[in-house]
Amino acid sequence: MNNHAETGRIGADRPDSRGRTGLDAAGRDLTGNPDVRVRQVEVTSDGWHVLRRTTLDYRRRDGRWTSQQRETYDRGNGAVILLHDPERDTVLLTRQFRYPAYVNGHPDGMLIEAAAGLLDLDDPETAIRREAAEELGVRVGPVTHLFDVYMSPGSVTERLHYYLATYRPADRTGSGGGLAEEGEDIEVLELPLTEALAMVADGRIADGKTIILLQWLALSARAGTRSGPPR
Repeated sequence: MNNHAETGRIGADRPDSRGRTGLDAAGRDLTGNPDVRVRQVEVTSDGWHVLRRTTLDYRRRDGRWTSQQRETYDRGNGAVILLHDPERDTVLLTRQFRYPAYVNGHPDGMLIEAAAGLLDLDDPETAIRREAAEELGVRVGPVTHLFDVYMSPGSVTERLHYYLATYRPADRTGSGGGLAEEGEDIEVLELPLTEALAMVADGRIADGKTIILLQWLALSARAGTRSGPPR
């Protein structure tokens, strides 16, 4: 029997449940902004994702230095894709239960969204092809990278990579629905683009990343630009 108690902070000095250490090091090596000096980083929660409390010095525009604390939720970066059939002018979306939306005023928590997911250890394009296959059952061809967006920069570190691709009915090689072993229960929706835009206007689509992609597609069509990569 080992009588020596483990010492050190979980996730910092010794591995957490996912084998991670050094979670308290984020931000300490940043040098891009001379008006910011990171003083202390505390890991306040090291579950599947990481919550940190950072103490920093910030130089205001008038030259005065102030001490501030910021909490950051680090869930990793992600990717999202909108699939559009230009011949039928339809889009493929998902519908699934989102508890955070449900507990914050959404009537039933069932959000309509573009396919998306965390990168994990993949590059963004590989990740979004994986998510399209798992959630929508689609074998994605050429993709267009649109832009990268910080979705909630006041507290969440996530940067989301946005993609657009065209699809045809023959590209739907699976049933989609997500991975049951990860608790996913995803319904695949194929909607006319005009109906999806109407659902944005009346609130039936209330997911930010999906609204951004649908409106980008509508604006690009209005401008007469290509809505996706060539097939």
